[in-house]
Amino acid sequence: MSKISYADVFGKLDDVRMGKVKEGLKFGQWNLDDHLRFKRGNFNVVLGHANVGKTSVMLYLMLLQTIVNDIKWLVFSSENTPVSIAKKLSEFFLGKPINKIDEDEFQMALDLVQRYFIIIDTDKKMYTYKDLIEEATDIYHEEGFDGFLIDPYNSLVKDKEMFKTLGGHEYDYEVSTHFRNWAKQHDVSIWLNAHAVTNALRMKHSAGHEYAGHPMPPSAADIEGGGKFVNRADDFVVIHRYIQHPTEWMYNQVHIRKVKEVETGGRPTPLDEPVRFRSIPNNVGFEIHGENLIGKKEKEQSKMPF
Repeated sequence: MSKISYADVFGKLDDVRMGKVKEGLKFGQWNLDDHLRFKRGNFNVVLGHANVGKTSVMLYLMLLQTIVNDIKWLVFSSENTPVSIAKKLSEFFLGKPINKIDEDEFQMALDLVQRYFIIIDTDKKMYTYKDLIEEATDIYHEEGFDGFLIDPYNSLVKDKEMFKTLGGHEYDYEVSTHFRNWAKQHDVSIWLNAHAVTNALRMKHSAGHEYAGHPMPPSAADIEGGGKFVNRADDFVVIHRYIQHPTEWMYNQVHIRKVKEVETGGRPTPLDEPVRFRSIPNNVGFEIHGENLIGKKEKEQSKMPF
């Protein structure tokens, strides 16, 4: 039978009523934590124009969760080599460019990356979403992980027979539904990076705006494939950077467009008040409201999980 159990429903409602709902995991910075949490079983979509730093911001957030909450990750990133991912994580962890890291620090960083980040080798094959889910399932049963980055969606090749039968619109619905269901079944947080449509890049701030003439942050509906992704997502994040601005180029703006369950923490950011990530010199991390959350001083003072 497929009927719901009202005993379960009423029990969960009572937990909400009594304030017993378990909150999502925090990142460790008050403004970020007000708006975004790591929630197991969530299907999250991250949108942004090309070359704004989506992958870098995501790797930084992932590393924060590893340090603060002992979170282990599976990484599928077809536009970045495993070497570049390991390099970026190591630099973020130590707050130094790779050529300034000594031998002991280098080994410590490599130990961290190897223990907490499983990286899929995308050079060996082209993946459909079914291939990726199948491989992720095998890895999950063999090694286990808590979070799964898919970067980006449009690098997954289409399942030809399925695409021929369904067409593009229904195909994307099917894929996003499959991702969402898999996340909930395995209690894993999926973060799907996606690009905005080309036309969104032509949308510029109007005269009189502080960023007049610069491309606007994409709206949720500007994602390749359309609004179906925000419909399916539990949380929806937009990452933007004013690449050609004389001073703002060093800031990544993180807009939270949707939080499905605010009871477990997080809420959308105000329209023109994103969480601002300021790049640290040499691109070895970020400051959020002046706080370097993965700085050497903070690492030495915290209780590291490794």
